[in-house]
Amino acid sequence: MSIKIDLKIFLFLFLFLITSQVEIYITLMIFAIIHELGHLLMGVILGFKTEEIKLSPVGLQIKFKVNSEEYNIQINKGNSLCIKRAIIALAGPITNLAIAVIVIILGKININLQNTYIYQILIYSNFLIAMFNLIPIYPMDGGRVLNEIIRLFCGNKVAYKITYIVSKTVLIVLTAISSIVILYIHNISIVIILVYLWYLEIMEIRRYNRRKNIEKLTKHMEKKEESVV
Repeated sequence: MSIKIDLKIFLFLFLFLITSQVEIYITLMIFAIIHELGHLLMGVILGFKTEEIKLSPVGLQIKFKVNSEEYNIQINKGNSLCIKRAIIALAGPITNLAIAVIVIILGKININLQNTYIYQILIYSNFLIAMFNLIPIYPMDGGRVLNEIIRLFCGNKVAYKITYIVSKTVLIVLTAISSIVILYIHNISIVIILVYLWYLEIMEIRRYNRRKNIEKLTKHMEKKEESVV
């Protein structure tokens, strides 16, 4: 297992520092890491082995090893690997929502707790991280769940195509809405998050295009072989 640190984390830290929002960023990072530990725990429960752990600007990124035999276990035109991956993707947001619910229950028990800063930040941070990760933009958790569900019934090729279209559409709509919000609240953190989401989307677009080029090249080679025969 390898452990890596994305140097962009220091850029994010600097940007939040100069805008006097470093406390918010550190708080979100803490619960983002807890979010990823939810993924890790579920992955271990489902029998996956951790291949890589990477500290990124939005928390930990965990990569699991996949056994080739997993692809051969057929379930409803797909395989058990799709179901396991979808469950692992959902484990992170569920972890954050569980923390928020527990805090709310504690607030009901102890009324004085509801008026404290820690009570509000615990609920706000965890709810925000959960909802943010459930946005259907690949490779966010919501995008991964969407990809695995489509792959389960329609196959790998269709899954990547639909996920790509949905991700791009949602990100464009989100950017438009966020642009209007920024005009009123002037929060640079929204800009930073949007830039990072577009960075992730561009990386996925490149991977998607490479995948399409490989498929075209494979079909071309198959046609050539058929013509020779």
